[in-house]
Amino acid sequence: MAKSKNVCNAKKLSYISVPSQIINSLSSSSLQSLLVSPKRNNTNSFFSVYKHSCRNPRVWLFALFLFGLVGMLRLGWNIDTLIPFSPYPNPCLETQSNTDSVAQKHDALVANANNLGQPSHDSPSEISEFWKQPDGMGYRPCLDFSAEYRRTSEVMVKDRSKYLLVVVSGGISQQRNQIVDAVVIARILGAALVVPILQVNVIWGDESEFSDIFDLAHFKSVLANDVRIVSSLPSTHVMTRPVEEKRTPLHVSPQWIRSRYLKRINREGVLLLRGLDSRLSKDLPSDLQKLRCKVAFQALKFAPSILELGNKLAQRMQSKGPYLALHLRMEKDVWVRTGCLPGLSKEYDELIQSERRRRPELLTARSNMTFHERKLVGLCPLNAVEVTRLLKALGAPKTAKIYWAGGQPLGGKEALSPLTKEFPHFYNKDDLALPEELEPFAKKASFMAAIDYIVSERSDVFMPSHGGNMGHAIQGQRAFSGHKKYITPNKRHMLPYFLNSSMPEAEFNRIIKELHHESLGQPELRTSKAGRDVTKYPVPECMCNDAHSHFI
Repeated sequence: MAKSKNVCNAKKLSYISVPSQIINSLSSSSLQSLLVSPKRNNTNSFFSVYKHSCRNPRVWLFALFLFGLVGMLRLGWNIDTLIPFSPYPNPCLETQSNTDSVAQKHDALVANANNLGQPSHDSPSEISEFWKQPDGMGYRPCLDFSAEYRRTSEVMVKDRSKYLLVVVSGGISQQRNQIVDAVVIARILGAALVVPILQVNVIWGDESEFSDIFDLAHFKSVLANDVRIVSSLPSTHVMTRPVEEKRTPLHVSPQWIRSRYLKRINREGVLLLRGLDSRLSKDLPSDLQKLRCKVAFQALKFAPSILELGNKLAQRMQSKGPYLALHLRMEKDVWVRTGCLPGLSKEYDELIQSERRRRPELLTARSNMTFHERKLVGLCPLNAVEVTRLLKALGAPKTAKIYWAGGQPLGGKEALSPLTKEFPHFYNKDDLALPEELEPFAKKASFMAAIDYIVSERSDVFMPSHGGNMGHAIQGQRAFSGHKKYITPNKRHMLPYFLNSSMPEAEFNRIIKELHHESLGQPELRTSKAGRDVTKYPVPECMCNDAHSHFI
């Protein structure tokens, strides 16, 4: 092996391949002249030198070589392209990185699967219209805190007497929401926040910790002037039994938080809160709204390993043009919880109804509504047939590349067939990643969800088939990033047209486009949506209007 390595490190020899026809055309005397140098003629006559040179086969061979070399350069050949066709093995080439080679092959396969080299059958107007971004109306991120907030911050970050412990639950997007609330509650109480504890998810069994999913150093650094973040309780408080609160009502105000918890945390030094989901009001003072945006959009950054893979998959989707990301909510538990039916077949509908009867506690929707009533008021996820019709009506070209996020749908690949038949360039993380890239995250549902989040957020167009925490988080992030296109399906108003089988397709498409012309990610003022989360609608609390700037 050592010998082989030395050979590779030795000075490389270059060879010039001369076609056999040229060799055969040379006489034996010409070949001999290439091997034996002729005697020099010392004549000073220019004519004799010219005559001698013209008769010299070496000159002719050199001229032929130059002519061939110039031709190769003019054709844009690369000398490296000759290597694969060489009949001789090159042991040095075999020492190239295996990982790079496999990755390049994978990227080539993905590009080939996309058929991106084939001409599009869609008109340029259709393609440009679908990928067109909304007008950001000059809104840009703006997190200017008041002078009073900054003065209070100087005192708070130095305090060493009060600590807030929080346990967050649910999927990754639900956990993000609770982490945002935890930071704001710590600010309200003037307490240091111990890095949130992620409760083991009972459905997926994911035991990941905060630092496994999020960049802890970045989290602490960004919030250094707002709330003191510590990795663990100091030794002075380790033996303190924390006051535990499990009964915080929904949508409480900062005043309620102070009146309920401030005396207790001042007395005991440690407060433990669980189940923070939607416990804090969405209508907060301006500085606290800005803090929510700062945590959600700037402090909560995924861990480097997750970010690296997510960005890599996004780049593979972006490599040959724009792409659409779909968040499909078609998993079995979604159909059970929403009280809806997948519409795949009678067998699958009965399966969902049976599971719902067996475990009624899973039903989160209003139990006094029938499936049909829920469907008509827009409370059910769209199935694959409805998503396909909606995308076609909105002008999505057949050649559109689609990344789909979410768990495996009930019914497997068959449930997705209406989409894949109409939009064949249809991928998820398993299609884009090499097996060894996903292997470290295989049993980590939070990691997989985070990768879906990154690829979806970086897409040119995003659309969820149903609401949910991930869709809301991406909506706010895309707004904060300059109002990138986000399609909100207008289910309540469009479904009656879906049921009208006699309507001409052109008329159906016109109506669907009209219903969605204001639901494409344009700025929406939260002031007209009281009770809505600022991390979903960051205008106007977290974004300023500048008439001279447009984020398109």
